[in-house]
Amino acid sequence: MLNQVAELDRVFHALADPGRRMMLERLSKGPASVSELGKPLAMSLAAVVQHVQVLEESGLVRSQKTGRIRTCSLNPATLRSAEHWISERRTLVERRLDRLGEYLSETADSPDAVPSAPNPPGNTSP
Repeated sequence: MLNQVAELDRVFHALADPGRRMMLERLSKGPASVSELGKPLAMSLAAVVQHVQVLEESGLVRSQKTGRIRTCSLNPATLRSAEHWISERRTLVERRLDRLGEYLSETADSPDAVPSAPNPPGNTSP
């Protein structure tokens, strides 16, 4: 369990940076070299390499070096694990909201519904 939490922490840390998200967006179209990933970003090649390292450590990106060129590709399995975690939370919240909606619907239609709160002192409106 702790290992899964640490993995998610690394993924969300990697996704927290706009530059890294742009790199992932580019990689969603297919593999790219580190220099291709850095072209649209206003940062040095060294900074791009550091960002790629964070993406690799999170498991979101894999890279392969051939000669002097490092080619990166997206690892969809890691994205799916983060998506699954988010989906589970969303499902829990939606279930709670559904139950709340059902309860409110039942109590609004029930003749035994809780009466509305009395008017505060000095307020004569019904």
